[in-house]
Amino acid sequence: MTPANRPNKTCVTCGRQFQWRRSWARNWDEVKYCSQGCRRSKPGPRERELELAILEVLAGRARKASICPSEVARSVQPDDWRPLMEPVRQAARRLVAADAVEITQGGRPVDPSTARGPIRIRLRR
Repeated sequence: MTPANRPNKTCVTCGRQFQWRRSWARNWDEVKYCSQGCRRSKPGPRERELELAILEVLAGRARKASICPSEVARSVQPDDWRPLMEPVRQAARRLVAADAVEITQGGRPVDPSTARGPIRIRLRR
């Protein structure tokens, strides 16, 4: 199988895309996580809370408006919000996989698996 035609999946923890690997050939249908680290830190109630917080903040905005992940982090934990930045980004990537939101840079939708730097989150159009 060439790299171009390998099947992809979305990791249920971090929301990033990952490709088929030979070591997963026998159980590819059961593979859910891109790495052992993601397998150890499966999404739990806190991660679901962040997903809901993203949707709640977006619900309070105009339909075409976008939000920054820091707005969500501040709404969940106002005093110590910085540690929540990556978990909020992961929650946004999971919501992209569920077709609920889009991640944008410069006003254009981007692939959440490869987006680097500042991002914005908006409802899927």
